[in-house]
Order: sequence, then structure tokens, then C-alpha cells
Amino acid sequence: MQHIHDARLATAVRRVLAIGGFALLATGGQAVAKEPGTATRLQADETQQLFPVAVYDRETLERSGHMMLADFLRGTVFNSAGSFRPQSGSSAQSFAGYSTWGLGSTRSLILIDGRRAPVAPNVGSAQDLNAIPMAMVERIEILPQAAAAVHGADAMSGVINIITRSDFDGAEVMLGASDPTREGGDTTEFSALMGISGDRGNITFGVSRSNREIVFQRDREWSDEASSIYSNNFARTDFSFYWNPTHGSAVPGGCSGPGFSNVVELGPGGYCYYDYSRYAAYDAAHGNESLFLRGDYDINADWRYFLDTRVSRVESFGRFAPVPSSPWPGGLPLLEAGSPNHPATSPANGGLNTFWADYQDVSTEDLYLAHRFVGLGPRDTFTDMNDYVLDMGVETSLFGIDWSAGVRSVESKYFELGRNYVVAEIAQQFIDDGSYNIYDPYGVDESVASSIAATTNREAMFYEKSVYLDGRMQWLALPGGDASLAFGGEYREVDYTDTYDSLSEGGQIVGSAGNSAGGGRNVKSFFGEAMLPVLDDLDLNVALRYDDYSDAGDTLGARVAARYALMDSLSVRGSFSQAGHAPTLDTITQSPAFSSVSVVIPWIGIGPPAPNPVVVDSYSISNPDLESEESDILSIGVVFEPFAWLSGSLDYVSTEIDGRITAISAQQIVNCLAGASTRCPEDISFLDASGPQPQPRNGVGAAYADNSNPFSILFIQTGFVNSGSLEQEGLDLRLDARFDLGVGVIRHELMLSQLLSYTVDGGADVAGSYGLPERRINLRNSYDFADFSASWNLNYIGPQDETRFGGNAGVDSWLTHDIQVAYALPWDGRVALGVINMTDEDPPLDAGEGRGYNFSLFNGYGRLPYLRYTQSF
Repeated sequence: MQHIHDARLATAVRRVLAIGGFALLATGGQAVAKEPGTATRLQADETQQLFPVAVYDRETLERSGHMMLADFLRGTVFNSAGSFRPQSGSSAQSFAGYSTWGLGSTRSLILIDGRRAPVAPNVGSAQDLNAIPMAMVERIEILPQAAAAVHGADAMSGVINIITRSDFDGAEVMLGASDPTREGGDTTEFSALMGISGDRGNITFGVSRSNREIVFQRDREWSDEASSIYSNNFARTDFSFYWNPTHGSAVPGGCSGPGFSNVVELGPGGYCYYDYSRYAAYDAAHGNESLFLRGDYDINADWRYFLDTRVSRVESFGRFAPVPSSPWPGGLPLLEAGSPNHPATSPANGGLNTFWADYQDVSTEDLYLAHRFVGLGPRDTFTDMNDYVLDMGVETSLFGIDWSAGVRSVESKYFELGRNYVVAEIAQQFIDDGSYNIYDPYGVDESVASSIAATTNREAMFYEKSVYLDGRMQWLALPGGDASLAFGGEYREVDYTDTYDSLSEGGQIVGSAGNSAGGGRNVKSFFGEAMLPVLDDLDLNVALRYDDYSDAGDTLGARVAARYALMDSLSVRGSFSQAGHAPTLDTITQSPAFSSVSVVIPWIGIGPPAPNPVVVDSYSISNPDLESEESDILSIGVVFEPFAWLSGSLDYVSTEIDGRITAISAQQIVNCLAGASTRCPEDISFLDASGPQPQPRNGVGAAYADNSNPFSILFIQTGFVNSGSLEQEGLDLRLDARFDLGVGVIRHELMLSQLLSYTVDGGADVAGSYGLPERRINLRNSYDFADFSASWNLNYIGPQDETRFGGNAGVDSWLTHDIQVAYALPWDGRVALGVINMTDEDPPLDAGEGRGYNFSLFNGYGRLPYLRYTQSF
């Protein structure tokens, strides 16, 4: 497969160079094409104090020491509750997202030069930061509040605008490497940038590569012993573990070999456990290869041509432990009474268990098996995603209006290959006839292993074609100056597919989950924005956007913002926005995906309590009837500069989302139908017990043999629903102090986000509870003198408290220190030496997490020394 991917990348290189051939006529440059802004489509200098846009320039990125853009953004204060990052064992293995104020990555829009970044096909609902190389970035602008009236409803909670490098003259080559003091996670980076400038245009071309190695669970002290009961144990058909007076629950003779351990409890024998940390990896290995080209050319005095094109390839490798027997069609592998693998079948009757005499108490009873297919080896997953983006158009001035018109094409393709999974039906047949010996799982015959093993395949794609027209003009003289107007429209055609292999679609693959999805939509968008300098000290901004979705109706985004200067050094500002957010294509098109889930059935006085928890069949389904969620966002703040050396701002933001789109779990469905919960969406229903499994047209719910008896559950259907409300309040504080000492400049930059409240459906305030720290702080300190610079960055995540799992599962705060020293060399070179997490802080540990800590908020890399060299020409 490698040579196929290399050929695809080579073709992409030729495509980029061919497309850029026209732009190469530009032997100079003045300015790049004007892209839409972050908080506004007007010129930034007109609105810079109206909205709390945080700007991270190229120097800040380099001083951070991070070699991947996703790592830098994950550590910013607005990523309140953390966000998804590459991890083994996930259908989104290579993905890295962003979630402003903990409101979800689908509500935080990522732009590249003011245009939407490609949606990751393996996720289907959000954009992948790993597809954006750090070398391409000139600066990052973050607006931690709604921009739906400017960029559309997917900017409901905030927007990140990645501004790429342009107007570059010369050449630059950079090499870097990081060697963590703990095992795994080694990172390398390389980039080359070239720019040509002249009187009529410019072109900037770059190539980059970054890579991070895998981190195995066994290489961290908090996770190097992770035992699972899915190893080799007998269970009864009610899913309780069978206990034998001599051998316990363990399969006799089948709980030996690497990874197995027999834990003696309650007498002789014991439970069989398997240490899956021998193979399982936390962080998937991942890397990015990219080519990017950006340029513009003055065709004549009135017309300018612009081009922005790039190719990005993201690869990842993940490893997980050998396949456990869950989820399994029917719950667990079945051992029928009298079959060869049943423990009471004697060798004389073809049985495989030499201890058959000890199991005569269950000789007529069917049993289940909680098993681990160790003889097949670990599960390996390889992914490859390729993005191709082309944006080209013209700029001109006609009738007193500055026009920008263009066409844009986005093509994202994702491929996934999984090895050493198990085909449930074939494995069950071999267990039934004794070809697969559960008493010797490491001694499985090679032909048997190859017959039950499966190589899974998945192919996903996201296509978007669009045309757009933007206009800007001065249109009205007001007491405070000339009013500005921006307006325009866009038409987008979107196609999305996510196709799993037929065995995965049929629910026959054990050790993996997920199913196909796909659909398309057309979106027509119209927007207008006005900047009104009503008085010398009063500015008013009004924005309106209308989006018409071919499959989900229309949404309207509106915003009113104002700034009033109380004095030269003090201003107040505020805004109010409303927006609708349409459901994403994956939530309304997914094919049913099977899994076996564990639920606790609430007992409400009907008969004796059932054994809990229990394992039931579950199907994740789409919901084509989802409606758009609606939001109200309020922001109030002050901007101040009391001294020449000190400036800052303080902003309050409140977000309320009604009819929120959320996934409902199997446990919540069971609770609601049993009358044990009051927080229940209207869409939950009892399904037809006599009908087929699944019943996607009937929506979320559960089927019972007897609807009055919550213990008679047959199967469950989960999915996305419109459910209740979500309310969030937060504070955003920024301070910037600068001191010129004569022998250098010292600068301090403080950014703090405070989550004041976070409530769902009017329930308890969960700000500060597990996964939602109330406070995040970044403090950047720097000293520059002549050719020398030094940086010291502090990153703080506040503590979280919550009682769960029967004990206090709160976690401590986390403070890390990053340092760097750099020197500009006489031959236009620059060397930087630094350490991320200088004090080698462990992530705050939590026994309730499978990886030992909150994987979205923290990382376990430890101390990361790095070295970077840059040569300019």
C-alpha cells in the first residue's frame, strides 16, 4: 500500500505545481488576496477593539516549542474541557479537534485564511487540526464567542482562523527534533519555505513534514498493569460469572502464558485476567506531510488574480491488545452443553477439557465465554488521509466597491486498514466444533487463526465545491467617520461518505465498532455586515447571515455589537448574537452499527431485582428528523490601557443552546423507559418487540418482551436527538505588559479563562466537576536582547472535583513550565533549544479513566527537550 500512497502524493505534487504555474509569473509582491476576517468581514483595523480576538503570531508559535499545530492549540485557555487527540483504538484515531468553552468541536469552526478547513471524513462533523502543518502558519486568531452571523452556524461557540504565510521573500529551511525523557512520543519536523516578490505580485511555496512516534501503555507507571476480565472465563447465560469450587471462573489450563494471570478470590481457583497494557498504545503514531502554495498577481491596474492551493497527508498507526470477545453478536461466545469446548464434555466424547469431571454441575447448562483471542496477536490500525484544496479567483474595484470572487474545491480522502480482528460467526463455528481450543489460546492452529482473523477496511471522503462573491465599500458619512459595508454570498455543494467493509457493516467484526454513513447537501448563504461609527467614541456593528440547507431547512445568524470609548485608555464593548446550527451529515445518515453494551436496569418494585449490570444488544442509528439547535450568545467586556507599558481586556460571555443536538446513551434510554429519569428527550419510545433488529425508522428507544417489565429488554437503539438546553458562562482576561530596559525588552502576556457555570437541562452547575476545570491560564514571559532571546511559559489547568465510581474521583490542578533560549547566528541561521514540561509533571491521575488520566485535557509525554535550527537565505 505504501507505493500506492507515494504515487498518489507524487500526483498531488504535480497537480499543485501545474495549478501554480500561472502564479509563478508573479516575480514580485505587494499584498495577498484579502481573505475574510475572524470576527468580521470588514477590515481588521476598523473593528479591532469591538471583539475579543486573541492573536498568536509566528514568534509566539516558535517560542512555544510545539512542533504540531494541534499541540499548541490544545494548550490554549479557550479549549476549556480539552479536545480529542490521536489515540489508538478509536474510529477517529488520527483526528485532533478543538472545543471552545467545552461546547464541542462541531460548534467550533476552523478557518484557513478565512475559509472553512476541510471536514475530516473519518469524523464527518468537525475539522482536523492535524491536517494543518505548523510550518504553513503565519499567525492564529481565535474568537472565543459566536461568529455565526459572519461565518455560518458551525461557528456557534467560536472560530479559529489560521492565517498562512505569504508575501515572503527569500528561502528558509528548518529542522527540529524532540527526544522525551520518557519512552515514546519522539517528534521530528522539517520545513522549507521559498518566496519570490516583485512589482506585480508574489508567490510563497512551502513543503513540510512532522511526525510523532507511538506511546505504549506499558511505558507509563500509572498504566503498565491494566487487567481485563475478558481473558478466559466462564459465564452463565445471565452474564454473571460461573464459579467452580475448584477452578473458579477461569478456564482451566487456558489462563497461562504471556499476559494472563489467575487471581484467587473467594476460595480455590479464581478469575482469569489479561493484561492488555502489554500491547495497547495510548497515543497513536501520527504525522503530516504537506505542500502549500499561495500567491497573487496584478493582471493590470484594475484586476488581481489570487491562488491558494495545498496538499496535506496525515498518516497514523495505532496498536491495541488482541481481540476480546466483546462486543459479540448475542453478547458472548456460546458454549452449548455437550459441545467440545464445554467444560463438562469428557475427552471420550470429544471434549477438550481434561478437568471435565469438576464441571458436572453444569453438564446440561449452556455457558458463555469471556475470552481473549491472544493467538491472533495485537490489533493494528493504519490510516491515511489526504486533503486537496484549491481556492482561486480575482479581485477588482467596480462602482466604488472592492469585489472578490472565487471558486473553491476541497477533496478529502481517508483510508483505514485494520489487522487481526475476528469474524464472530466463523469463530463461533470453530468454537462449536472444537477446531478452536479455548483451553490453549496461544496454541491455536495457524489455519484456524487465519480463518477467523479479519482485515478490516474503511474508506471515507468529503467533497466540497463552492463559488463565492464578496463586496466591501464605504457607503455613508457619519459623525464618527465613514460607514463600511460588507456583503456577499456563497453556494456550496457537499458530498460525504464513510464506507466500512461488509463484515463490519453486518456487525460480524469483533474488536471494532462503527458503520457506514453518507449523504450530501447544498448550502446557499447570503450575508451582510455594517460598521457604523455613530460618534467619535461610539462604534456599532451589525451582521446578518442566512443559510439555506437543502436537507435541514434554513438557519439565520444575527449579531449586534457596540464599543464605547469612555476615555482614550478605557472602552466598553458588547455583543448579542443569535444562530441556528444544522445537524451534521454523519448524524443524519449513519447506517446502524451493532455493539453489545453493559447497562444497569433500574428496579422499580416489579418482581425481584435482576442481576446487574447486564449485557444487551445495541444499535447506533442515524436520525434524519433532527432539527437545528438554536443559540443566544451575549458578550460584555472592557478594553483598557492604563499605562504605556500595560494593556488588557476582560470579557464576559454567556451561551444558551436550546434543542441541543446530543447523543443519547443506552443507559439513559433504559432509565427513561423505566421511569427512573426525568431528563428524557421526547423522541425516546418503546420499539416493536415483534419487529426486526434494528428498526432505524422508529428512532431511539428499546424493545421489551413486556413493556411493563424493564427486565425483559431485547435490544436498544441509540443515536442523536434534540434534547433540552445547555447554558455556559465564562470570563476571558488578557493582560500584556512590556518593559524596555535599554539592555533588552521584557514582555509578559497573561491569558485566563474562567468557566463560571455550565448547566444541562437546568440541572446542577457542573463547572469545576470532572472534565470541566473552572480555570485555565497561559502566562508567556520573554526577554530579547540583540541576537539573544529567552522564553518561559507557564500553563495551568485547574482542579476538578466529582464523586463517582463509589469514591472521590476529583483530580488535582496541573502546572507545567516550558522554557526556550534562542540565538541568531551571523550567517542568517537561528538555533533554539528548549524543554516542554521542564519539571516532568505527571498528568493528574484518575483511577476512573481507562488510560489513567483525562486524555482530552492532559498528556503523559513528560519532559520534552527539543532542538530546532532555522537557516534563511
